[in-house]
Amino acid sequence: MNVFGVVGWKNAGKTGLMERLVQDITQRGLRVSTIKHAHHSFDVDHPGKDSFRHRAAGAQEVLLASGNRFALMHELRGTAEPSLSQLLAKLTPVDLVLVEGYKRDAHPKIEAHRAVTGNPLIAPDDPTVRAVASDSPVTVDRPCFDLNDTRAIADFILAEVGL
Repeated sequence: MNVFGVVGWKNAGKTGLMERLVQDITQRGLRVSTIKHAHHSFDVDHPGKDSFRHRAAGAQEVLLASGNRFALMHELRGTAEPSLSQLLAKLTPVDLVLVEGYKRDAHPKIEAHRAVTGNPLIAPDDPTVRAVASDSPVTVDRPCFDLNDTRAIADFILAEVGL
């Protein structure tokens, strides 16, 4: 599968860019899946619901299914966090997987950057960052895009992965 990442520091615009890219690329007729890394504990379940109760009782995996979707929750219960490659192997094949986060992994990436955050660019020290999408001019030795120019960013990503 083709994999391309969106990285950046907190509040850099990663999630908004991901959302716009998924919409743009799927409107072109391509199948897209996403992986989002969270640096904190999260829950997709709610206390009191049956699936939550199953997990709380000790189930390793709980698969919740309906006529519209299914969600598989896997409790690590002290085991190591799966690597990006292990997670990619769990996905159904698609044209492109967009990955938010995992900035230290080796897949190609675009960096989302907002000047107001005051954070330095990741790109100068990371050759896996192939381009920067920023809300202000930046000087870097690779392609730069306006953070809101979703079409141009999508064109770049699709060209990079050969789609």
